[in-house]
Amino acid sequence: MNLLDISIALPLLLLAIGALVTLLTGAITGKQGAGYLIAILVAIGAGLWAMRPPPVLLAPNLGLSASGLSRFFTVYFCFMAAAVLIVSYKYNQSRDLYGEEYPATVLFATFGMVALAAATDMLLLFLGLEAMTFGFYILTAIDREREVAAEAGLKYLLLGALSAAFLAFGIGLLYCVGGTLAIDDLMRSTLAATSQRPLALAGWAFVLLGIGFKLSLVPAHLWAPDVYEAAPPPVVAFLSAGSKVAAILLLLFLLQGAGDSVILRVPLFALAVGSMVVGNLAALRQNRVRRMLAYSSIAQMGYVVVALLSQQGNGLQAAAFYAIGYGVMNLAAFGAITILETSGCGAEIDAYRGRGFSQPIPSAVLAVSLLALAGIPPTVGFTGKFLIFASALRAGETSLAVIGILTAAVSIYYYLRLVAALYLHQAAEQPARSAITAQLVPVLAAVLTVLLGVFPERLLLFLQAQFF
Repeated sequence: MNLLDISIALPLLLLAIGALVTLLTGAITGKQGAGYLIAILVAIGAGLWAMRPPPVLLAPNLGLSASGLSRFFTVYFCFMAAAVLIVSYKYNQSRDLYGEEYPATVLFATFGMVALAAATDMLLLFLGLEAMTFGFYILTAIDREREVAAEAGLKYLLLGALSAAFLAFGIGLLYCVGGTLAIDDLMRSTLAATSQRPLALAGWAFVLLGIGFKLSLVPAHLWAPDVYEAAPPPVVAFLSAGSKVAAILLLLFLLQGAGDSVILRVPLFALAVGSMVVGNLAALRQNRVRRMLAYSSIAQMGYVVVALLSQQGNGLQAAAFYAIGYGVMNLAAFGAITILETSGCGAEIDAYRGRGFSQPIPSAVLAVSLLALAGIPPTVGFTGKFLIFASALRAGETSLAVIGILTAAVSIYYYLRLVAALYLHQAAEQPARSAITAQLVPVLAAVLTVLLGVFPERLLLFLQAQFF
């Protein structure tokens, strides 16, 4: 390993060392906020370093890449981690979640995301994905005073271990066929061999099962409602804006190397349709806000799979754009929910009645994010869905586009139902107003949600350059 390799691996080194330093800070200093400050600075520093164009783009000795796409998502994951830590601080204090294990685990999960984004072979990609997921097992159950959190964490762990086994076994089968762990070479060799080698088909089936769990695609979606309901809302923000975006990036890497293979179309088609239909129909029946957003996230991932199936119509570009937009929308939504729950707001939709008048700033942020998730212009949700369905039509996936448009229309009802609760009723009580500093990150995320919808050109041009 030389200095050039170290320059590519430096964001990973910063996150790993930062997680260890953060974990030791509480024992050394005894100051509760010191660990959060160190973790935020480390995440921002790693993101800023990733912005710097390296002298070389590959570190073959480490299996790492510093391509434009890898560095872009490294910056995204690091800044998202910093934002989540800022949102988490006051909420964790209100829940008596003291200690440095929380910010350290956030950095550890970010380490896994960055490793996945920079991976050039399947082994490092798998290790990064599981390091990220292991961090979320801990974060989900970190509120030990709530039995429901421990229950959700255990369910997540058991199902996650099963999905990891599927994914590892699938990669092993693909390696048996392709004889390599390099992502591009493995995709081409296994997909070309599938017509003669059932082993490769079995390998892809297991890989898709494992990734389907990470994205909460139907039928591997049953963990999502429990985790969204029980985990602290900043953790849910990080899960939806970080973990799911990392899983989308994994699929982007795999399908970019796969080309126009028809072998994967049938399972991906089934995953997309099932997720869009089941997710939206289940969300219609929910009266608890976080469970509603959990089921809606299942449908949102179905839209992303539609884009991934539409490579001929610039689908990969649309999927990457929507992944970024989805992360920003969820940061705004769960950042606002964090503020509202800290002030005593309950879990039911009825508990949000009149909050638009008593807590105007977080309510406005939540309303903007809900409109974006529903695909209402001029938000990034509308632009992203337009790009996805346009790419599906250009690629000849007309049936997927029609199903997606119809299910997206259905989703407007349950999103607007919560918006109506915020503004069409007067609050029964006047909760204490939150500090401006606690509202900063959700407000910035809401502003970015609108800006990316109105001015998507620069991001789209950058993504187009990465995929073509």
